[in-house]
Amino acid sequence: MTEPANIKPLTSLRFFAALWVTLYHYWPKLAGAGPMPGVIAKGYLGVELFFVLSGFILCHVYLPAFEEGRFKYADFIWARLARIYPMHLATLIGIGLMGGAALAMGLSIDPNVLSLAALPANLTLTQAWGLSPVVGWNDPSWSISAEWFAYLVFPAFALLATSVRRWPEVAAAAALAFMAVLYAVFARIAGFPLTLATISWGALRIVPTFAMGCALYLVWRRTAAERGKALASAGLFGAGLLLSAQIEAPDVVIVAASSGLIISLAQVSKAGARLGTHPLFVYLGEISYCVYMLGIPWSLLFVNISTKLLHLPSKELPLPLWAVFVTTLVPLSAVAHHVIERPLRQRMKLWWANRAAHKLATAPAR
Repeated sequence: MTEPANIKPLTSLRFFAALWVTLYHYWPKLAGAGPMPGVIAKGYLGVELFFVLSGFILCHVYLPAFEEGRFKYADFIWARLARIYPMHLATLIGIGLMGGAALAMGLSIDPNVLSLAALPANLTLTQAWGLSPVVGWNDPSWSISAEWFAYLVFPAFALLATSVRRWPEVAAAAALAFMAVLYAVFARIAGFPLTLATISWGALRIVPTFAMGCALYLVWRRTAAERGKALASAGLFGAGLLLSAQIEAPDVVIVAASSGLIISLAQVSKAGARLGTHPLFVYLGEISYCVYMLGIPWSLLFVNISTKLLHLPSKELPLPLWAVFVTTLVPLSAVAHHVIERPLRQRMKLWWANRAAHKLATAPAR
């Protein structure tokens, strides 16, 4: 069976990755929640899941053109910028407006939130490159900065993938080994796990997982897909991911299980099975970027307003209100997707296409 153009189960998986990260950040807002369950405590690894997915999908979309000499770097970079920047800028502005309103009302806020020193790096998406003095503005955008780094150097990933394409299984094994060694060496030198790095080493954090995604794509396109085996593998790796997270296994083990789930779901799609292809899940995957980017702004707004209006003793919400807090993030993200993310992405792409057409029309005849 040929490779599907749109790998719907992986689109659906994006929502669950965003939800995983969201629950990790939102759990401490639940009154009386107690210690985090292991699977939620490892929610920061939802970012690694995104990074592996990114490497896989970008290779799926662009590696064939790179191999055939049809890859256009400028077009690629503009398309990726159109994908991430409008929503990033919107949330940055939103945080600024909320912070300004809080100050105008005489409320105290963390001074890092509106750090002017951190603003240039946030505007240029370089805050995960060690160029931001503090974690400011919309915290999760550090990972978008890391993605931007991977986009800029994508030709290097593509060149490496092309050079090992005849040995995909070796490439995947090498990527896993590289990840394990880098995690161990970094933790020993830095004193903390690379999987917890944000503004200081976020650009490095994406490298092993993005490389893993590229290697998995090489394996996927060279292997046949059998429906029964693909479904069984997806179930096995899905259960393995949940179990390894719940028992708080080493991060490299959980990321490896996440990688196995990704390639298994891709095999499910290639085999023509329907797992993960329900329109609702696919749609949730399509709005997952907004879910991820709005998580912290919505938390600041909802929790602070609820605390003031209900005179709560702390910034912890009772279970019913916490449930409303979590679930309302989804419709809010859907609105942002349709009002901000998608139309502005389309406008940017249209402007680029028109620019290219005008350049072609006005080029001197040879």
